[in-house]
Amino acid sequence: MSFVEWVNLIRAAEKTSIISGGQRKVHYTFPDGQEMVEEYSLETGVIQRRAWRKKKDLRGEPDWELELGDCVKELRIGGDFIMREANTEPIISKRITKSNIEWRIRNLPYPIETYSVTADTEKKSIVVRTTNKKYYKIIQIPELQRCNSLPKQENISFKHQHNTLIISYQKPKILLEMEKAVLLELKDVETTTDVNVDCDELLQELMRK
Repeated sequence: MSFVEWVNLIRAAEKTSIISGGQRKVHYTFPDGQEMVEEYSLETGVIQRRAWRKKKDLRGEPDWELELGDCVKELRIGGDFIMREANTEPIISKRITKSNIEWRIRNLPYPIETYSVTADTEKKSIVVRTTNKKYYKIIQIPELQRCNSLPKQENISFKHQHNTLIISYQKPKILLEMEKAVLLELKDVETTTDVNVDCDELLQELMRK
């Protein structure tokens, strides 16, 4: 996929938008039947959560898949659990800032020298390894794939604190441009305001649609 293809896909989607709790929630329905929910901070304009749901099939309603944001410990959709946080297994979450993409992998107690974090252009991903062979993870970067940009080692930095490995990837210029183009598309979407709806409740309500 390219920059232009992703922006055109956003443009072609049916979109609804609600403001609540200092955030703007946007629900997309794409021409192929897939759905996407995004949450943006009104203060910074930075996206905070993104989730996807594939097109319905004969097996019924598919689950939502979280691409971006912190997993809540327990999230109900239509009475069913779709996300539950483990207590001891490594848990990875993803955040976006104005200049970086960040991943936090919790429950990793090993010292900083244990970790190797490398850009793999063949896999179009970041690969995390430990020298003690206790952990291995391929981290996909859909934002880069959407603008047809390969990961670069010089854009990666990482640190370890409080049993958490924190990985940062500096956004390339083309990704920053794509984010601006998407925000321009969203400016024209009619947005309603509901001051009485809780943030997590609203996300779940959007996911039910």
